[in-house]
Amino acid sequence: MAILGNIRKRTTVLILIIGLALFAFVISQAIDGGTGSGTFKTGSALAEINGDEISVEDFRRKVEVASRNVGPGSSSLQTMNQVWDRELRNKILGQQFEDLGIDIEKDQIINFLKFTPYAQNPEFQNENGVFDEYIFREAVLDWSVNDPTQYAFWLQTEEAIIEQAKAQTYFNLIKAGVGATLKEGELDYKLANDKVDIQYVRVPYTSIPDSTIVVTKKEIADYINAHEDEYTQEASRDIQFVYFNEKPSLSDETAVKDEITKLLNDGIRYNEDTEENDSILGFRNTKDVAEFLDLNSDIKFDTIYKAKRNITPTILADTLMTLDINEMYGPYRDGDYFKVFRMMGKKPNGSAKASHILVTYAGAERANPDITRTKEEAEKIAGELLIEARKADAVFTELARENSDGPSAPRGGDLGYFTEGEMTAKFNDFVFGNPVEHIGLVETDFGFHIVRVDDKQDIVQIATLAREVEASEETVNSLFTEATKFEMGAIDGDQQFTDLAKESEYLVRPVNKIKALDENLPGLSSQRNIVQWAFNSDTEIGAIKRFNINDGYAIVQVTRKYKKGLMSTEEASARVLPILRKKRKAAQIMSLNNSKSMQTLASENNVTQSSASAITMKSPTIPGAGREPLVIGTAFSLNEGETSQLIEGETGVFMISVTKKEEAAKLDNYSTYANTLKTSTASKVNTAVYNALKEASKIEDNRATFY
Repeated sequence: MAILGNIRKRTTVLILIIGLALFAFVISQAIDGGTGSGTFKTGSALAEINGDEISVEDFRRKVEVASRNVGPGSSSLQTMNQVWDRELRNKILGQQFEDLGIDIEKDQIINFLKFTPYAQNPEFQNENGVFDEYIFREAVLDWSVNDPTQYAFWLQTEEAIIEQAKAQTYFNLIKAGVGATLKEGELDYKLANDKVDIQYVRVPYTSIPDSTIVVTKKEIADYINAHEDEYTQEASRDIQFVYFNEKPSLSDETAVKDEITKLLNDGIRYNEDTEENDSILGFRNTKDVAEFLDLNSDIKFDTIYKAKRNITPTILADTLMTLDINEMYGPYRDGDYFKVFRMMGKKPNGSAKASHILVTYAGAERANPDITRTKEEAEKIAGELLIEARKADAVFTELARENSDGPSAPRGGDLGYFTEGEMTAKFNDFVFGNPVEHIGLVETDFGFHIVRVDDKQDIVQIATLAREVEASEETVNSLFTEATKFEMGAIDGDQQFTDLAKESEYLVRPVNKIKALDENLPGLSSQRNIVQWAFNSDTEIGAIKRFNINDGYAIVQVTRKYKKGLMSTEEASARVLPILRKKRKAAQIMSLNNSKSMQTLASENNVTQSSASAITMKSPTIPGAGREPLVIGTAFSLNEGETSQLIEGETGVFMISVTKKEEAAKLDNYSTYANTLKTSTASKVNTAVYNALKEASKIEDNRATFY
């Protein structure tokens, strides 16, 4: 009632808001010319890359085509992002193609088609099973007239093929200039094979407490300004929310349990036609279980007999297998359901596990074409293998791996568990007609089988009466009231969002650094509408809004905004502080230990002298100390027996002494290493060049406005 009272108090305000909204709508329609697109709207293009626009209409068409060709696992935003990545790449590379005059002829498109699924489609092949471009051209012409959807997809595919062909030409031109000299090959060889042994003393930075190092905001700001490329950021938002989950209450659970319990026993129902009471058989006594479950259960009757390993829930498998016919178990809470199980039937040894060695022959069903042995030869081999398999020391799985022609050979002939009727008749009769561990010979249309019966299990038929536990109307209404009360209290009350939540014992969940095109929020899953609201220009810090989600409500508050560009001192401090502290610690350690010997450095800093051997430049890691490229580089610059000055390393301040240097043996020719370098560099061209072009491009991305 308090909520309704608050709404009544705001009636005038609500009318005014609605009136203003309608007025704004009429004005926007006048400006837009009735199209709704907004001719005065800035950024009406979806994006602009180096001055070239990507139109919203064209992009949306491509997203629609892509959406029809992706599986149900992809969301609309994921599909849009995939199309964006492709369009961005095509636009950036396309500008390069245009500048260089790279183009593709129709004949080249046909050549590329030969490496696509189109070429494997029998519809586009001639009588010899070869891709026929003329048949394909006729099909495309037919699509253009009779199948607009397929034709649109082909146009997109054709565009992709053209771009792929141009990209291949472009990158091949760059790769042609990639090489490695013999001298570079020699250097690469030496970096990997020249070795050095050292003794070292390390004074770790952790020896100085962080609390003793004072770093000012100005120092952080100066560092950020000196390293702008490392501290730029996208626009983002921090939010926090309270989630009101529409889940069943304890009384809802009790009600469902009571309902399902009543269904177990016989009851009375008034018949309006006869004006008399009818006796209704319960789940315990009903003769037509399938009909009863159709009328009363959220899970229908499963007539399939199952082995214990296939019974769910698995925790009840042992218990359910011991039930007598028509005996019941439950009610039992299984996830979102209350269930009662009734044993309907049992088949002793109804499931069997077997292994076999198949010896097939030319002409047998599904026989490998490479097999040329006759049926008589196959039978003789099978007889010999049967004798081997029956020996006391025989290992059946090894015999199967080495001799079976069947697909189960790699598994030692294991066919797994199966029920009666799943295997071919003779094989089925042998397995179910013989005891476990029996080995015998069976002939089928596939060949001769040496069969071992591995195991047998009983199978059962169980009927399940189930009722889903759902939130009642009373619970849903109560939840709505709680959410509304919290929302209004957070907006209009004197308490802060977090304080109000704490007082009401609600959990506040923060989500930090949300990007404009994010979709999934931890704790809420896919909630694109919340992200869009958080990035709306009218949404200020501290703004609060309720969102209806699939199974409840989320009351969301924006707690912080991050602008695109260079991070502020506060935003970057968590990353910069450790760097500046380490530098300050290094300077402090070096000033206190200047001109000391290794022994003195170790003793006065309470550390030990250690050694490391066979270190290479290509793998600049010191065992026990981690990756230290500067320290190892210094070691290779020293002569054997020489000691370094103090070195500012990654994990501490070092002093090293070279105890041994070993140069790799000289080779007559370093072409192998040069070729490896060339191949490695060429393999990175496509990614490295595109990333460099993308980084150098001026990209204005307005997708968040439209999606």
